[in-house]
Amino acid sequence: MTNPVQIIAVGAAAPAWRLPASEVAAAWGRKGGRGQAAACPPDEDVLTLAADAALRALAASGLQTDIVDGLWWGTTRPPFAEGPSHAFLAAAVGLSAKSGGTLCAGSAHAGLDALVSAADAVAAGSARVALVVASDAVIPGPGTAFEERSGAGAVAFVLTNDDGAAAIGARVTRTHPYLDRYRGDQEEQTRDIYDGRLFREEVFLPVMRDLGQQLAALDITAWSLPDPDGRLGAAAAKQLGAGTPASTGVYAALGDTGAAAAMLGAVAALDAAGRVAVVGYGGGRATGVVITADRAVPGAAGLGDILATGRPTTYAEVLRARNVLVPNGETVAMAVPPQSAQLVRGADEILGLLGARCVDCGTINTPPTIHPHCISCGSSKFVLEPIARHGVVHTYVINQTMPAPFQAPLPLAVIDLDDGARVMLQVAGDGATLEIGSEVDLVLRRYAVERGVPVYGYKAAVRPVDPADAAEAASDSPQEA
Repeated sequence: MTNPVQIIAVGAAAPAWRLPASEVAAAWGRKGGRGQAAACPPDEDVLTLAADAALRALAASGLQTDIVDGLWWGTTRPPFAEGPSHAFLAAAVGLSAKSGGTLCAGSAHAGLDALVSAADAVAAGSARVALVVASDAVIPGPGTAFEERSGAGAVAFVLTNDDGAAAIGARVTRTHPYLDRYRGDQEEQTRDIYDGRLFREEVFLPVMRDLGQQLAALDITAWSLPDPDGRLGAAAAKQLGAGTPASTGVYAALGDTGAAAAMLGAVAALDAAGRVAVVGYGGGRATGVVITADRAVPGAAGLGDILATGRPTTYAEVLRARNVLVPNGETVAMAVPPQSAQLVRGADEILGLLGARCVDCGTINTPPTIHPHCISCGSSKFVLEPIARHGVVHTYVINQTMPAPFQAPLPLAVIDLDDGARVMLQVAGDGATLEIGSEVDLVLRRYAVERGVPVYGYKAAVRPVDPADAAEAASDSPQEA
C-alpha cells in the first residue's frame, strides 16, 4: 500500500495593489461598496504571481529545483491564450527542461484540477516531487457588481510521497451543467452569473450542501469554501455548521482570486495541525479535497504578511492597467518582435536568471549573450549558472518622463548581488522607498505586451524595512547634543 501524497511546503503571493470596493461603487454612482480586492499593476499578471508563490513554496521546502519532476499549473487565463505559458513558468522557477506536468485552464476549477492531477501523478509514481501552482487575476466587466470583489493572487504546494507535514486524503466531486461565470472567444472580461438568485438557490447551495455533507463526516476542523458574491460562502458554511471558514480572511484581503481561491483559503488553515476541507467551484463543477495536517506546514505562516501588504490604488489606475483606459497617441514599439532570434536565444537566460561565470577568474558576466569575453580578464571560457536573487542597490536613477506605453516615474537601479554579479534593472513600483544600500529581491515581472505577446523579465523589488531593525538603527545612530 502506497503512502498518502504529502504536502511538504506551501507558498502564496499577491499583487501590489488593493482596490477599495467603495472606489468602484462611487465611479458608477452606487452607494456602499464594502471591502477591497487585490489588483495587478501593469507589470504583474498570473505568471508573475505564480512564479512568486512557487519560489516561496520551494524555498520553504528546502528542496533544489532540479529534483522537481513536474509543474501542474491551474489558472483561468494563461498569459498566452495558445502558447508557451507552462514552459515560461517552469523556466522562471528554475525547473529542469526535462520536467513534465500540466497546464489546467478553462474555469475557476482549474486550481483544484491541477492539485488532484499532481497528487495522482505522485501517487502513481510518475512523479516523485510535484510543484502545484494556482494563480489568477480576475478581470470583470466595468460597472458590474462583480467588479468590486474580483481579485488576484497565487498559491503553490510542493507534493511528494515522503514524510510531510500534511497528507492529501479523500476527494468528492459534483457537477451541474449551469452556465456560471464565463468568457467567450475574443473577450477580455469575465462575465458574472446572469441570475444570482437562481444560481444561489438552484445550483450553488444545493451542490455545496451535497458535497459538504460528504466531507463533514470526516471530522473537518477547518473549511476553505468558495464565495462567489461575498455572501454565499457564509451561507454555505451556515448550512454545513462549519463556523467561520478559514478562507474568509483571504477573501476579505484579496477578493475572489478565481482558480487560486480554494488553495489560498486552505493555506490559512495549514499553519496548525487539523483536518481541512478544501472546496473549489467553477465551470459547473465543485470538488472538495481533505488535507490532514499533523503539524504546521512550512510556508503557511507567511500568508498573513502577504495578505497585509499592498498599497491602496485608484479605480483609474486599475482600468489603465487592464487596458480599459488607453492613452491616445503613438506608442514606442520594441526594436525586435518577441519571436525574433535575439529573444528566442536569450529566453533561457532571461527567464532562468542566468549569468556566465568566468572559468579563469570567477567573475559573473551578465547578461551572458552580450559578453563574449570576460569583463575582468578577457577570457572566453564560461559556465552558465543561476545568479543570486538578492542584493543591494549600488546606485539608481528615477526617470520622471517616459514615452508611452511606459509610465513615469520609472526607477532604474544598478544592483550588487550576493554572489558578486552586478546587474542593472528596472525597480518595481515608483521608487519612493529606493535608497543606495537598499536590499532588493529580483522578481519576475511583465515588461510589456508587444504585438499581443507578453514580454517578461526581472525587476528589483525593494525589501520593506523591519520596524524593529529601523528602531535599532535609529538608536545606534549618533544623537545631536
